[in-house]
Amino acid sequence: MAFVTRQFVRSVSSSSAASASAKKIIVKHVTVIGGGLMGAGIAQVCGSLIRFSSNSAVSVAAATGHTVVLVDQTEDILAKSKKGIEESLRKVAKKKFAENPKAGDEFVEKTLSSISTSTDAASVVHSTDLVVEAIVENLKVKSELFTRLDKFASEHTIFASNTSSLQITNIANATTRQDRFAGLHFFNPVPLMKLVEVIKTPMTSQKTYESLIDFTKALGKHPVSCKDTPGFIVNRLLVPYLLEAVRLYERGDASKEDIDTAMKLGAGYPMGPFELLDYVGLDTTKFILDGWYEMDAKNPLFQPIPSLNKLVAENKLGKKTGEGYYKYK
Repeated sequence: MAFVTRQFVRSVSSSSAASASAKKIIVKHVTVIGGGLMGAGIAQVCGSLIRFSSNSAVSVAAATGHTVVLVDQTEDILAKSKKGIEESLRKVAKKKFAENPKAGDEFVEKTLSSISTSTDAASVVHSTDLVVEAIVENLKVKSELFTRLDKFASEHTIFASNTSSLQITNIANATTRQDRFAGLHFFNPVPLMKLVEVIKTPMTSQKTYESLIDFTKALGKHPVSCKDTPGFIVNRLLVPYLLEAVRLYERGDASKEDIDTAMKLGAGYPMGPFELLDYVGLDTTKFILDGWYEMDAKNPLFQPIPSLNKLVAENKLGKKTGEGYYKYK
């Protein structure tokens, strides 16, 4: 009797698992909104037909079969995005197919052929499985976009935002599909960075969450899960660390140079906090901090930084403008 019971339990468990698995959305068609650095990178990894292992060898996991539509406002922006994707792919091909250039050319051409472009998001989302938004970090703009797309997208379509600083719940509330809405936070540069934060709001269904985990793995990325908390995992730990470094400097406790050197040699970090701030962009860090301060003004970690505000006001945003906490030639 015990044997029969165990067999019955195993059978029911297997059937339940199979049923749950069958309900998940298998993402094949992806629409990426935003042709900037992040959007183009996401489109590239979605369109790549070959996945690579961490070493130089080509992995066996190939042909995920994703087709991608990259959307932005003008053809000029999309042309630049497509050119950037091709240049990035050729760098990958040169490295990964060093001994077989012909195979490298085929890899580039096949990937590019799976990525099309459009300036009309509403006309392409009706047949997509997943919409990934990577536009300006502005809640109003994102909300207006998703409200519009919600009217045209298929019932099964999952919406995801690549935001690094805004709350996913607030964006999802602009739609009628809160259960099919989540965060997919990729990291720059997207083709190289393995991590993707999968953000589950209180309304995100388990089916949506599991579908996105599977999709992320299919891209050859490593997903981590997080609730819809400010900054998610990486930025919630990284940004306060960067800001504490600035406060240490502002108090006169140590110089920028010594703080950077200490964290590189003492903690093993590849870049010091001031070097990283300038690399990321001081305006980006200020934007994140301002958003967190609005949400929780009493949190000591989220208090304004005088030197950061001054540099941003002077348009000294870091490496991209030639000067931030350091000067660049």
